[in-house]
Amino acid sequence: MIAIILSTCLLSDPDVCREQIIPLDSETSPMRCVMTAPPHVAQWNTEHPEWRVVRWQCRLTTERDT
Repeated sequence: MIAIILSTCLLSDPDVCREQIIPLDSETSPMRCVMTAPPHVAQWNTEHPEWRVVRWQCRLTTERDT
């Protein structure tokens, strides 16, 4: 399974950082993930205004990771 992995940090305390996982459809290819990730990242950022997305990447994950 491909997922978008976000590296995020709290705006109020930039030393507090976490990895967030946005799972995608199991049929999504790595190239499609890269092409469709920006709207997913923007939506996550809008829904979590206390966090800042530092970087993101598409990566293979397992069911356990999500």
